Amino acid sequence: MSREPADASLDDLLAELPIDQIAGRLGVDAEQAQRAVGGALPALFGGLKANADDPAGAASLAGALSQHDPGLVEGGIDVAQVDTADGEKIVDHVFGAKKDQVVAQLSGAAGTDSGILQKLLPILAPLALSYLSKKVGGGQAPAPGGTAERSAAGGGLGDLLGGLLGGGGSSGGLDVGGVLGSLGGLLGGGRR
Repeated sequence: MSREPADASLDDLLAELPIDQIAGRLGVDAEQAQRAVGGALPALFGGLKANADDPAGAASLAGALSQHDPGLVEGGIDVAQVDTADGEKIVDHVFGAKKDQVVAQLSGAAGTDSGILQKLLPILAPLALSYLSKKVGGGQAPAPGGTAERSAAGGGLGDLLGGLLGGGGSSGGLDVGGVLGSLGGLLGGGRR
């Protein structure tokens, strides 16, 4: 399979997300879930980008991608298949000690209760890594030492994430620039 188009954006992933399932999982209506996802998704990918911009973070992210099957985001996403315990670990790694600050700042920027965001991020995190794994591996999970690691070594993950973030506008429900601007220097706190 070939790589995904270079002009892909987070709006593509947003369009695939089953907002009704997410709303049910969060115990909110679809409008609240859509608003929360619209803030959380750019923040999560922004945090991944900040990690990928650091060589050690890029290597760690490449390793994580090799463990996340793109099948989770192929053929229709089923939120019931998402491992939220894995999602918690991803969120902790991406945002590090600044996780609570990111959630509080994001809550204000997205106009969403922080408790909803605390539940949402672990749902979205495995989906984000699976989506990124799909983009890096051209639809196949990268093997250890494979495409993801080579891409990380050459800055490919950072470039890919930058492209995804740069391609997302406000038209599809994501205000990438506004969300990332509101988070300022908080992103990248998980880099080790």
